[in-house]
Amino acid sequence: MRIHDVLKGKAIHEVLTISPDAGVRDLLGLLAEHNVGALVVSRDGGSLDGIVSERDVVRALHRDPGALDRTVADLMTSDVHTCDAHHTVDDLMAVMTEQRIRHVPVLADGRLVGVISIGDVVKNRIQELEFERDQLDSYVHQS
Repeated sequence: MRIHDVLKGKAIHEVLTISPDAGVRDLLGLLAEHNVGALVVSRDGGSLDGIVSERDVVRALHRDPGALDRTVADLMTSDVHTCDAHHTVDDLMAVMTEQRIRHVPVLADGRLVGVISIGDVVKNRIQELEFERDQLDSYVHQS
């Protein structure tokens, strides 16, 4: 299975982004409003400047309680692991596991086209296993 198959199966195709100049309080509001664990940081909604996650906020607050008054650029990860739509889900799972990351932006020709979360990967894997089970069940009960 390829990343583009997972992207097609997502209920929401919009990629949520936030400006690097936005405040951390605005970031928290968007994370809560959309019930997501990370946002892509982008000046124009299509390029990739970084990614910022709940973990980034927690680490920043642990170091500095005043981090709530800072900008997204102060907290974001700028060295972002990305993939393209033709990568396999298995390869992406390996990267997510090895790097301990939960969100990976998907790029096409350097432009942002989606984000794959660990939840998307798990949901996809469960669907594959259910399909295989149903096929085996059908085969066994063919008589």
